[in-house]
Amino acid sequence: MAGTGMTDILLADDEELVRFGLRAVLQAQGDLRVVGEAADGAEAVARARELRPHVVLMDVRMPVMDGLAATRELLRPGAPGERPPRILVVTTFENDDYVYQALRAGADGFLLKRSRPAEIAQAVRLVAAGESLLFPAAIRRLAAGHGNPTARAAMERAALTEREAEVLRLIARGLSNGEIAERLFLGVQTVKTHVSSVLAKLGARDRTQAVIAAYESGFVEPSE
Repeated sequence: MAGTGMTDILLADDEELVRFGLRAVLQAQGDLRVVGEAADGAEAVARARELRPHVVLMDVRMPVMDGLAATRELLRPGAPGERPPRILVVTTFENDDYVYQALRAGADGFLLKRSRPAEIAQAVRLVAAGESLLFPAAIRRLAAGHGNPTARAAMERAALTEREAEVLRLIARGLSNGEIAERLFLGVQTVKTHVSSVLAKLGARDRTQAVIAAYESGFVEPSE
């Protein structure tokens, strides 16, 4: 695991050229360090457990074990390791259903392979810091076909307060805690408290899971 101020990263992609490019971008940053690489999902799981990186950049379409299965295995309750890594899905197409399934499985966000170097570095920093990296428009498109009665019932049981409901809608639109605080004229710490309450009531691991629950339950409509 990294020392103070450094973020350790594992690259998982079956294309060597992609791994080379990502490594070059990330190693150029003073606070990011690539500690290993994997060419398929099974190797990614093994290397993540060995190296214990803070963040895994996970391609979704790989041989042997795809990125979706690897994400599920790394985040499986009771899986080996003190804590699971943060997982950032790397994809060519933002409307890939594999991406949506990976987010449902617990990935913390997704990154397009065509992203600029500065965007890639910042995405890793955000995810490492506990934020979720989502593109609201893409999530809306992906979620449109995944509504289900179970999600609606779970949202009803959550019984969110009016303020919590406001916060969840803004999270679903991609706003950060700071942006939500400005929008609702609240302190950032107050927003964090509301976010924590929303996650607890929904049984969501993180903001990504809460956003998916919001769309699948119909609490937030894709057109919003």
